[in-house]
Amino acid sequence: MLGKHIDRGVPTSTHHFIRARLPWVVAGIILVALSLRGPIIAPTPVITNIQADIGLSSVAAGLLTGLPVFLFAVVTPAASAIIRRAGPEAAVLLCLTGVLVGTIIRSLGSTPLLLAGTVVIGASITIGNIVIPVLIRRDVPWRQVSVVTAAYSAALNVGSMITALGTAPLAAALGWRWALTAWGVLALAGIGYWLLLSRRRSPAPGDDAAAPGAPAPSSPETSAEMLPPAEPDTAHATGRVRRIGWLLALAFCGQAMAYYSVTAWLPALLADTRGLSLASSGASASLFQVAAVIGAFGVPLLAARAPAWVPVALIGALWITLPIGLMLAPGWFIAWSLIDGAAQGGGFTAIFSIVARVARSSAEAARMSARVQGIGYLAATIGPPLAGGLNTATGAWTAPLLLVLAATVVFTVGGVLAAFRARS
Repeated sequence: MLGKHIDRGVPTSTHHFIRARLPWVVAGIILVALSLRGPIIAPTPVITNIQADIGLSSVAAGLLTGLPVFLFAVVTPAASAIIRRAGPEAAVLLCLTGVLVGTIIRSLGSTPLLLAGTVVIGASITIGNIVIPVLIRRDVPWRQVSVVTAAYSAALNVGSMITALGTAPLAAALGWRWALTAWGVLALAGIGYWLLLSRRRSPAPGDDAAAPGAPAPSSPETSAEMLPPAEPDTAHATGRVRRIGWLLALAFCGQAMAYYSVTAWLPALLADTRGLSLASSGASASLFQVAAVIGAFGVPLLAARAPAWVPVALIGALWITLPIGLMLAPGWFIAWSLIDGAAQGGGFTAIFSIVARVARSSAEAARMSARVQGIGYLAATIGPPLAGGLNTATGAWTAPLLLVLAATVVFTVGGVLAAFRARS
């Protein structure tokens, strides 16, 4: 049986504070999200300019996008510790400051500086990856968690899109160094915003902003408005949450491996199998990113009308259509790209909505988010080189597509089981 949180000792002013603060928090989350993927994408439209200017090798060029994803996996434990000790607001500011500093370092000149800036950016973004689910869990009423997570997921993709579209024109006008530096404006805006927002937050004594993971009875975190009905803090409840976390980690392994494999190789696959130019195949593949915004907001709409496992199962079915569709009907590649773009945006939203809903404290949300992302992004670092190796070994794209198919099945199984357990 599920217990109920009883709204005792929470003054009316606290509820007003929650409602008044929520739009500002959501805007802040979106501002952070715009800087969590764009800096990784930014070098790709001007990579030939960078190589010509500083003699960057092909291996080093690959590290500009591959290294941050690797850091997402290995830096996650440290990022989680920083959030626990410093608190969410300080962690957000550290993330954005690191992105800004790394962006400047990366634009200064030589290959070592380029890679050093990339390391700073990747490590800083890792903090942001972990802290946003913590903020959503802490500050967003549970009935709105899916919608806010969808806005966050959509903003990640919007940040990627505007950076991918805007970097080349900026480079043509200003040079590649200033083009990369210019995107630091988003991080700078986020820093200013969160400095102001942090001053507006006046936590009650014992609130977990002051002591992460330890809400007091008078904290907004104990309000029935903020949390769904949940089990008492027992060994059974702890075990249940832990099992859900491992299933979500399994689901995110499939999600991240499929996403990064498709992102890395879909343009080349379309060029080889459909005879498209690299420019045309890249434009077609970009639909995969654009449609993610639709998928991100589709999950909360469906979740409001169906059991929790239904959106996850539907997303899994959509994910699976991409590799099967490209193998059986490659001429429909635009449709497959749109369908599975929606699936990848929805998959991210579904996974991290469950994290925010089942965690019973900010500290538990940080631990669960760290576990899910640490394991998932490790799979993401393996996916693209493995897919590329399979293509090289076989001389065809069937084996890489079977790899993506296996990853999407893993997402579906892990995600559906986690959704079932989250509602049981």
